[in-house]
Amino acid sequence: MAHQQRQPVIVVGAGLAGLACAVRLRRSGVPVTVLEASDGVGGRMRTDVVDGFRLDRGFQVLNTGYPEVPRVLDVEALRLRAFNSGMLVFRSGGGRERVMLPWRHPQYALTGLTAGLGTLADKAVLAAMTTRDLAFPASALRAGAERTVLDELRHWGMSPVMVERLIRPFLAGVLLERELETSSRVFHLIWRSFARGTIGVPALGMGEAPAQLASRLPDGALRLECPVRSVGGAGVVLDDGAELPAAAVVVATDPGAAATLLPDVTAPAMRAVTTFYHAAPRSPLGEATQVIDGDGVLADTLVMTDAAPEYSATGEALISTSVLGVLGDDDEPRVRDRLEEIYGSEVRGWRHLASYPIPEALPAMPPPMPLRRRVRLKDGLYVCGDHRDTGSIQGALVSGRRAADAVLHDLS
Repeated sequence: MAHQQRQPVIVVGAGLAGLACAVRLRRSGVPVTVLEASDGVGGRMRTDVVDGFRLDRGFQVLNTGYPEVPRVLDVEALRLRAFNSGMLVFRSGGGRERVMLPWRHPQYALTGLTAGLGTLADKAVLAAMTTRDLAFPASALRAGAERTVLDELRHWGMSPVMVERLIRPFLAGVLLERELETSSRVFHLIWRSFARGTIGVPALGMGEAPAQLASRLPDGALRLECPVRSVGGAGVVLDDGAELPAAAVVVATDPGAAATLLPDVTAPAMRAVTTFYHAAPRSPLGEATQVIDGDGVLADTLVMTDAAPEYSATGEALISTSVLGVLGDDDEPRVRDRLEEIYGSEVRGWRHLASYPIPEALPAMPPPMPLRRRVRLKDGLYVCGDHRDTGSIQGALVSGRRAADAVLHDLS
């Protein structure tokens, strides 16, 4: 394919979707300029270094079960630090109950059966649903009947006890909502990916994933602290009034900014979460397993350094704890109180490192949920981001590929 245009394609936004789009265009021989309003790449996926600790901006994980991840990212180069495939469910008065994927952790194969999280019939339903989601191609899951997650679980015959004690608390940390109102199609795709993949974080933080993509762009192709005021098929206008012509423009910002720049785009409702980070002299758990709050005070808590010791330069333990909604430092004592119930009295001596309120962490995905929204808006103007596919790293990467392919088709 020969590309005769002299002007570059401009990608507005250096998050995961925008970078995936830009890298794909560049590999196809198309000149690209990426404009990013902030001081770094990654969008919602960035890592800060605070007092020798690597703090992701909100708890996030890389899931190798997402098909697009190994296609786009060099996972080996990221040095993925894996979490155990399962969870510990904590309930006040009930302690911690272990549920692990038996084919990953055969030594715990019986713990899920004996855990008081539902009946044996419930666990048979869960096993049957997981087996179906693993066996079926993703296309079949996307084409399945659509209802809310709650109605889907009822359809499978799962009891309210199992829903309340296991599924609802687990999905609160994944979908950032407790009502189980997300599309069942999205749920099955995510459930399939968790069962198939390895879950973990890059050794040096989640920000390494977008940084890896940015490193594949030529020098000068990425411009930071370069906010855009308006866009059109022929170019963009920067905040300072400068006009940049383009062969095409791809808007790859967050949904709210995309809706502001593009009248044809409607921003979805967004889910909020706040992540609190604490430092401790030693790990309070001793294993890289996520702890789910069965009572719903927290979403989840995890000792990051049990999986990724590189997250701490001091040898201390780093604990990540997430709570649904937008909270502040004033809420930290309440979070600490709950952590003390989970981990014990040593929590009183922990250092609070930082709080990360993320008001727009994930698009809401209730039914009817189109799993593919158009990325080509009109001649020369395109949009990508996880709000065009599914709210996930998978959705961001796929939307970037789809936007790049649409541009390549139109320029050919």
